[in-house]
Amino acid sequence: MFNFFKKKPQGSVVTFKIAGMHCTSCGMNIDGELENHQGVLSASTSYAKATTQIIYNESLVSKNELKNIINGLGYQIDQLTPSQS
Repeated sequence: MFNFFKKKPQGSVVTFKIAGMHCTSCGMNIDGELENHQGVLSASTSYAKATTQIIYNESLVSKNELKNIINGLGYQIDQLTPSQS
C-alpha cells in the first residue's frame, strides 16, 4: 500500500533535461522505451518538469545509449546532470 518495504533499484542515476514533450503520454512513452532496454532498472519522466531520471547498470548500458534511445523517439536532450542519490 505505502511501499515502505519496497526495495529501491540499486544502480547509477542520471537526470536528463528533455525538450519536445507535448503531453504526459510523451513521458510514459519515454519511460516505457527506456525500461524495455537491458540495463535500465527504472525510469521516471516528468512532463511538467521536462526531465527524466534513470537508474541504470553502467556495465550493461551507457549514458550515450540512454540519450540515443530518447533521441530516437524524437525528443532532444537539453542538458545532462548527475543526480543526487
